[in-house]
Amino acid sequence: MKMIGVDVGGTFTDFVYSDMDRGSLAIHKVSTTPSDPSRGVMQGIVELCERNGVDPSEISYVLHGTTTATNAVLEGKGATCGMITNDGFRDIIHIGRHQRPEHYSIRQDIPWQARPLVRRRFRKTVPGRIVPPTGEELVPLDEEAVRRAARELHAEGVNSVAICFLFSFLNPAHENRAKELVQEEMPEAFVTTSSFISPQFREFERFTTAGLAAFIGPKVDRYIAHLDSALRDLGMTAELRIMASNGGVATPKMVVEKPALTLQSGLAAGVLGGAWIGAQDGRDRLITLDIGGTSADIGIIVDGHVTETDARSTSIAGFPLLMPMLDIHTIGAGGGSIAWQDRGGAFRVGPQSAGAEPGPAAYGRGGTLPTVTDANVVLGRLAPQDFLGGEMGLDVAAARQVIDALARRLAMSSEEAAEGILTILNANMANAIRSRTVQKGIDPRGFALVAMGGAGPLHGAEVARMLSIPEILVPPSPGITSAMGLLTTDLKYDLARTQFQLSTRVDLDRINADLASMETTLIRQFAEDHIPEEAIGFSRMADMRYQGQGYELNVPVPAGVLDAAALDVLWAHFHSAHEREYGHAFPGNPIEIVNLRSIARAELPKLGALAAAEGGSRAAAFERTVETVFRVGSGLESFKTSVYRRAALPVGEDIPGPAIVTQKDSTTVVPPGASFRQLPSGSLLITLGDLK
Repeated sequence: MKMIGVDVGGTFTDFVYSDMDRGSLAIHKVSTTPSDPSRGVMQGIVELCERNGVDPSEISYVLHGTTTATNAVLEGKGATCGMITNDGFRDIIHIGRHQRPEHYSIRQDIPWQARPLVRRRFRKTVPGRIVPPTGEELVPLDEEAVRRAARELHAEGVNSVAICFLFSFLNPAHENRAKELVQEEMPEAFVTTSSFISPQFREFERFTTAGLAAFIGPKVDRYIAHLDSALRDLGMTAELRIMASNGGVATPKMVVEKPALTLQSGLAAGVLGGAWIGAQDGRDRLITLDIGGTSADIGIIVDGHVTETDARSTSIAGFPLLMPMLDIHTIGAGGGSIAWQDRGGAFRVGPQSAGAEPGPAAYGRGGTLPTVTDANVVLGRLAPQDFLGGEMGLDVAAARQVIDALARRLAMSSEEAAEGILTILNANMANAIRSRTVQKGIDPRGFALVAMGGAGPLHGAEVARMLSIPEILVPPSPGITSAMGLLTTDLKYDLARTQFQLSTRVDLDRINADLASMETTLIRQFAEDHIPEEAIGFSRMADMRYQGQGYELNVPVPAGVLDAAALDVLWAHFHSAHEREYGHAFPGNPIEIVNLRSIARAELPKLGALAAAEGGSRAAAFERTVETVFRVGSGLESFKTSVYRRAALPVGEDIPGPAIVTQKDSTTVVPPGASFRQLPSGSLLITLGDLK
């Protein structure tokens, strides 16, 4: 079976081809085409197939990580959305929970107020009310009011509608009927309901999640349809699968119906790729640092498991998101990040990026602003003959020109300005890692850092040194690790049902019925994807809390039909989880089951273990010596630095730094005082020493 993984980033689009039967692997990289990302995708697939002598019709799967949804939200470039909700609740998505993102600031940005997904004039209200605890109808839905609202939205140019009613997670009948009516009045519009997108309590978060789906839905629909059509035009019969935020892949149909699934698409693939790399080398406590051209993405793997977000912290661009998602933290720090001075004269780097067009000045495409890539060129860490294996040249003179201009404004030398750019960027990334580790009671010194992405190996060792992380793993193809992560995952869907049941009076029949109903629904969904029931594996989770608490912990639910003994196991799981998270538990307190979750997974073919090529030697890998600049203590020093070609490195031999290791998709920098060796898996292991 032959598969292609495609990861679209802000600057480059990455490809990996694998023949699963033979174990062969090939990589490729092209510039992203921001105006239409599918153009870059198709260009790369064609070139990848041509270079490896593969007919496109032989490909069985194309697995794709996309930033289409993420970028639409980050840039505020989504659909013109409308919302239909209950009378009196027009402003739920504006009021929120009266929470302030910055508790002590009197001037701050509140995303759902400053950049509303649905403008107030496009929020329409209608009579009708479902009430708890069982979802009874208190006030019938006014169907004529729904039609009238839809006609008004259509006349105002709205092309996407979210239908969000109170307590629809208990009974979706009103939302479902309203959707039918709106589709009759607006047949060309994208229409979704909050109970379909996320049938859970918390109205603000559920309404906002539905609003996000409506905001990005038309763009995701067009992109997926365009990409699928382009694949067919190429003569490909491959199954297209899209990476979802929960760490699995979904079919195009599911993604079009639930576009919010893709809000962390490419980012999730990177963390999975990093976890897979660590597992190859027997390391299961990992921090993944995926640095691209625009951003740096950070994930945490504890005991081999990728951490997931909870209801308190799941968000995208500041908007709360009530959907399963891997815990990934993103900051604006990448190779294209621009160095600048703020109005107070402070030296800053990012979050603005030069992107792919025009890109850094070193790309020779007209960029005029100093970037991280330009700084690496000036410091001797990147050379034209090494970038993308020499396929893409670097304009050294242009890079030096923009760094020189910055240095003059800062009254320092060019080398000081360039090294200052890297120090600021590395400090930003180190602080971001602290926020996901130290601030959560996790000691990063017990982890290995996986440095990946095109720029990860350039900065990984210096970021790790700031955090006293002793080891850095550099994957065999660091710039393609996200694309490789796509080939390590499965088809995966999640469902949730809100319960609100106390341990002191549990309705076991209801719990078992809801679990069975969710599994039946998931089996039907997989049947639409041509996956038989016997190929599906299920797991169950519960969101639980002590009575009176505001937020929940995610706890595994025993398999099979639950009885009193299984409930005792469930309560014990929760007490243990609470003690791990908060340092204490209250065994005598009543426990509340808030949500039940069913997770279904069907396996896809996966990458096999990688191995380094034998027969290399340090002498064969050595290419030349260059002058590079590093910070030592409070000053800068110039070092004669050996440049090695990664493909020719020996296995197991320790090589001292400073050193630069080149390959097509990335460049690895080993600073003074560190050493590195190639592991049998093909990954590089950098070991840090004390820099005197």
